[in-house]
Amino acid sequence: MEPPSGIALTVIMVCLTVATGVLDAVSFLSLGQVFTATQTGNLLFLGFGIAGQGGLPVLATVVSLGAFALGAALGARWESALAVRRRQWFPVALATEATLLAGAAVAAWEWGPVRGLPPGRRLVVVGLMAVAMGMRNVTAIRTAAPDFTTTVETRAMTALVSGSPLGHDKRLGYGSHVAGRRLVSVSAMFAGGLLGAGLIGLGTRPTLVILLVAVVIAATAFLVPGLADRLGPAEE
Repeated sequence: MEPPSGIALTVIMVCLTVATGVLDAVSFLSLGQVFTATQTGNLLFLGFGIAGQGGLPVLATVVSLGAFALGAALGARWESALAVRRRQWFPVALATEATLLAGAAVAAWEWGPVRGLPPGRRLVVVGLMAVAMGMRNVTAIRTAAPDFTTTVETRAMTALVSGSPLGHDKRLGYGSHVAGRRLVSVSAMFAGGLLGAGLIGLGTRPTLVILLVAVVIAATAFLVPGLADRLGPAEE
């Protein structure tokens, strides 16, 4: 299988960004005002919670931050080790992420509109999702797709405005053709959040939403093995 073109890589990163929005919608709306991917929000929530303002959870936020850091450390070691051995680190990373998300879905299997999750199991679900997202951040950074971190859109939004006729900054892309990619990146995160919130609002069991995302990411891992061949030499 030939390595995907730049457009194929962009499509993959868009799908991963949408998946992030869906997962954060589930975690924030159904797991108690905690993010599993957007750790900037968690840092602020932790500060607010320690200050005793807003009724924000402290323990769940600490678990998410710690699990995310663990996922980033494990992801860095795992993916770099695969790359050094000239293995297909990109699809393996996605498959590992999908496995962790599937584990989160299994841990939350009895979770439904009538029966909620006990506090301990809720923290397990948060932790598994955050570990997966920590690994995802390593994957996105190693992939280095322009304007696609897949988990944070502040920089893409800034670049989009600054490189537009409003900002007129040539160093940030004014006069080039990058505005469309940046707009797609920002829109993908919004679409993911909207989709996730919509599914929850329709009464879809959160565990099924998490499982759906896991299946999509797993399918992506199996469909793009050639992409790893293209990215692997960058480790040298």
